[in-house]
Amino acid sequence: MTTVTITKKIALGLAMTATALTMATAPAANAMSQKLGGVVGCDAAGGKQEVGAVVGGLLGAVAGNKLAKNDRGTGTAIGAVVGAGAGSFAGCQMQKKRAADNAGGVYTSDGIRVAQSVEAAPMTKITGKYVARSTLNLRASASTRGERVGSVQAGEVFQALGRTGDGKWILVGHDGVGVGYVSSAYVYRA
Repeated sequence: MTTVTITKKIALGLAMTATALTMATAPAANAMSQKLGGVVGCDAAGGKQEVGAVVGGLLGAVAGNKLAKNDRGTGTAIGAVVGAGAGSFAGCQMQKKRAADNAGGVYTSDGIRVAQSVEAAPMTKITGKYVARSTLNLRASASTRGERVGSVQAGEVFQALGRTGDGKWILVGHDGVGVGYVSSAYVYRA
């Protein structure tokens, strides 16, 4: 084996290691910084973010290896991390666009993404999972007079995105988009 072949195999190994480390440490980084997301912290469902991170990491490693002049190992590792981050971001944006398309369009209210079919109410942003105590009507507005747009079944765990100013209504999320309101009196934190 030539020195060039050995160097290429080492560089590829470093690229794969750097990408794996990026993927492994992303959940901890995501826990510290929910707003930045991380490699697996996208608030829309799907696997495009993870695939983007892996592909970006490998392409970044190759580019870093080619661009580094003196220390190809360091160039490879840095390229892998930067590529994984860029690929992760692009994948998450694709997941969010798909979620918005599925919800029939999205707008932002009080920093919360809401489906066009849902009426905005003054809200405080919340995160986490909640559980329905009984089967609940999912409403298009934060009122018992709001149009019924679906239901949340008894015992069902759902994503919460916001709470109205009076605390009486919770905005139910699907793939990071508010799809309707349920009464807060009939839910509890998971």
